[in-house]
Amino acid sequence: MATPEFWFVLVTVLFVGYFVLEGFDFGVGMLVPVLGRGAAPVSGRGASSEITEKRRRVVLNTIGPVWDGNEVWLITAGGVLFAAFPEWYATLFSGFYLPLLLILVALILRICAIEYRGKIDDPVWRRRCDLGIGIGSWVPAVLWGVAFANIVRGVAVDENKKIVSGLLDLLNPYALLGGATTALLFLFHGAVFVALKTSGDVHRDADALARRLALPATAATGTFALWTQLAHGKTWTWWLVGGAVAVLLAAVVAAHAGREGWAFLGTTVTIAGAVVLLFASLFPAVLPSTLDPAWTLTVENASSSEYTLRVMGWATVIVAPVVLGYQAWTYWVFRRRLSVADIPDSIGLAR
Repeated sequence: MATPEFWFVLVTVLFVGYFVLEGFDFGVGMLVPVLGRGAAPVSGRGASSEITEKRRRVVLNTIGPVWDGNEVWLITAGGVLFAAFPEWYATLFSGFYLPLLLILVALILRICAIEYRGKIDDPVWRRRCDLGIGIGSWVPAVLWGVAFANIVRGVAVDENKKIVSGLLDLLNPYALLGGATTALLFLFHGAVFVALKTSGDVHRDADALARRLALPATAATGTFALWTQLAHGKTWTWWLVGGAVAVLLAAVVAAHAGREGWAFLGTTVTIAGAVVLLFASLFPAVLPSTLDPAWTLTVENASSSEYTLRVMGWATVIVAPVVLGYQAWTYWVFRRRLSVADIPDSIGLAR
């Protein structure tokens, strides 16, 4: 646990957990306006509005008990990155300051919108909160893909370990495809999750939407994975590309067959495989320099001292099982499906 390679693997695992869990959170947030619309014919304008609101609350309540716990994975990943690889952390967060700031602002907006949506019983207030949830989900879903694609591709790191490229340099075709891939994959992941967690009309509509999202998500993911492999991958990572695409295709088949449990497992494995592919393509570098390979940050020259890594290792052994056990217990307690019938008429304090 005192080697930089171990901590690189742990950072990979933490980002796998974050993108798998927060991925369906983002997907649900992006789909609130679509899945929240009332589909059943209802007499009376007020009744129709009430059904729409209940549907939106059903969609949001699928992630209500878990979304804040899912974000802990990002905080932990950032903390580990700071402690285990301070040079990587400093260079990355200074050079990617604007996109990471936009992600942070979007996450804060999303948190506030989810938490305060039910505090005021007013349709205008709730529409504004829904807008905040949408923006706070779309922005990170796209920008995380852009950021990680640029990390793998490499940026202009100089001899002082500073990124000297501008924002427009980050908006290259490979990075934009990465952003489109994460957004579409999270949309598909979120739709399958809503179908898995709901019953009735919301379940039916989420299931149908997942089938429509399957093709574009598969096309984008396959193209991005192939580009990554051809430009940055290693010989053995072909297995990751083939495995991730095959599992995603299996998820598509499961979604069309109405087997949302297997479909969700497939999208989970696909996202995990995609993240591992990115980090595996990166290793042993952590931030390649496009100016001079000698200025590339690696797991060796960007890591902390052996003593620091050893202390972190013991802290991880003590704390990690508690955190994982608590989160697993949360998912188990809130495992049952939701429907419009479970939502009371009064908005109250529900999310």
